[in-house]
Amino acid sequence: MEERSLRITGTDKTFFNKITNTLTRILIPTKIGINGMLIAIKRNNLLKTFENHTSENENYNQDELEKKYDTAYEAYLDSLDKYVMDSIYKKVKNNTASEFEKNAMSKYYEVTSLKENEYIEYKYRKQKYLIELDYEGVKTGSKEKLIERYQKFYISKMDSLYKSILKNYSIKVADNTNIYDSTKEWIYTKIFYTLQEYIENVLSLKIQINYDEQLKDIMTEYEKYESYTVGKLDIKDNIEKNMILLGISRKLFTHSLPLIVAEQCYEKLLKDARSLVQDTKIATKREKAYSMLINLIEDYNIKLLSTKVYWESSKERDQYKKFWNQYKEISKLKETDFIEYIKQKEILFIKNDIKKLNQTKTDYSKLLKYFKRKLVDYGAMREIRNSYQSNGNYRKVKEVA
Repeated sequence: MEERSLRITGTDKTFFNKITNTLTRILIPTKIGINGMLIAIKRNNLLKTFENHTSENENYNQDELEKKYDTAYEAYLDSLDKYVMDSIYKKVKNNTASEFEKNAMSKYYEVTSLKENEYIEYKYRKQKYLIELDYEGVKTGSKEKLIERYQKFYISKMDSLYKSILKNYSIKVADNTNIYDSTKEWIYTKIFYTLQEYIENVLSLKIQINYDEQLKDIMTEYEKYESYTVGKLDIKDNIEKNMILLGISRKLFTHSLPLIVAEQCYEKLLKDARSLVQDTKIATKREKAYSMLINLIEDYNIKLLSTKVYWESSKERDQYKKFWNQYKEISKLKETDFIEYIKQKEILFIKNDIKKLNQTKTDYSKLLKYFKRKLVDYGAMREIRNSYQSNGNYRKVKEVA
């Protein structure tokens, strides 16, 4: 009897589980429909308040409009968050989710994992995630007029969120008391990743819809960046791509990624580029890495240090001033003898970098040897070979500039 009772109980349990699962699957689409309608209502209200807030109308109290916009924005985000938890989560749990929904849920977990240890980043990235999620829906299932209205809000809010995220990273990079991440390698990675995200998700949209006339100033750099979005990138390609990202950031995120932080990002890339030249054994690949390093040295000195106002010491400032005057003199050759201009510029960059390498604790002996060989080849350094003495010993003589 006991065995029979257990079998019946087990059968009933299975039966009721099947009913529950079936009902859940039936109810989920209804829930999505309700959430979809709520989101549409909240979205329309948000867009109205956004348009009122951003329009230049003296008949309205701007503080009141801003308050209404903030309230509508919070309600909109709440409806999106509820949609993720009520609909996407349940569909993933019941194995009825599409690939898009599975990816959306995975990204949601990725964002929420920041909450405990990186709350500030979590706060901005969650907003960004929810807006991007709704934007995908707007693009695929809405009329052109709504898409255009939403894009204006999307660009404005994304600009603000990306600036806040980068500002948060900048504070961490500038913080010398940051014990738990003293090398700051991970923060640099996040900065470059965030810049890449912005260019692909926001800047590309601005260019596509001719959002801003001032974007013409960065079109050349943007087109260079696009060439690095196809195919598999090696270490050299990634350094070059990050160099372009930094160049664009100097025009788009001047305050969020201030010069002192951009300078440290450039120094990180220089360190990686020098190591690549030093460690590459294949001659052709090393030459390509060397050319990339020379371009990076030029970017760092001309695009960044030339705009630097405050220096840590007057000695550093005077040294750079001397370098800058030499560069300006060499630049005069550009119109009359371009080949000589390239040669003299390269010699200047190499000599300047040798001075810096001699002051660092990192072992760059192989790179220094490579640099000196370049200077000898250009006739900018004389090489005196080892001489033989009468006692049978070799006397080692260094290269003389």
